[in-house]
Amino acid sequence: MVRYGKEHKQATRQRIIETAGRRFKRDGIDGSGISTLMADAGLTNGAFYAHFASKDDLVATAVADQLRAQYANVIEQAAPGIAGVEQIVRWYLSPQHRDSPDDGCPSAALLDEIGRSADATKQAYTDGVLAVIDGIAARLEPADPRSVHRKTLSVYAMMAGTLQLSRALADRRLSDELLDEGIRNALTLLGIQEPR
Repeated sequence: MVRYGKEHKQATRQRIIETAGRRFKRDGIDGSGISTLMADAGLTNGAFYAHFASKDDLVATAVADQLRAQYANVIEQAAPGIAGVEQIVRWYLSPQHRDSPDDGCPSAALLDEIGRSADATKQAYTDGVLAVIDGIAARLEPADPRSVHRKTLSVYAMMAGTLQLSRALADRRLSDELLDEGIRNALTLLGIQEPR
């Protein structure tokens, strides 16, 4: 029997988390069984319980990981100040983000299912989304990010709903127009003048 070191086990666990996060966003939490998730990671079902206590444990871990990735890849990469907030809004409400849910925001892809999930998943989501909100608020109002925290959270919710609706529309032109209007609305609500 081959024994693997801690590094291998951690790398395998991370592979499961990342592939599960993408699958959840594409097919939903309820639409993703353990056998499918493990096949995505190139592993057998039996290996699952060496890494996670339950599917709920994996869901909470994957949701937290997806929000950490969103923070690292979008929020941290954005320019400082208002220019960064505008970059974030334009990325979030872009046709590219709409068309690739498995690589995008877990909020727009999974919000309804997270709301029905176990408390650990809701807590992981809350912690992760508040970090994203803090990152945006710090760019919006660097001297006092707390003063715009609720407003930023509300605009984020509007953006997630706009993205969800844009994905559901069969009319591509209407979907594009919705995204454009969502950008204008988000920037207006955040007090950012859109360049003409």
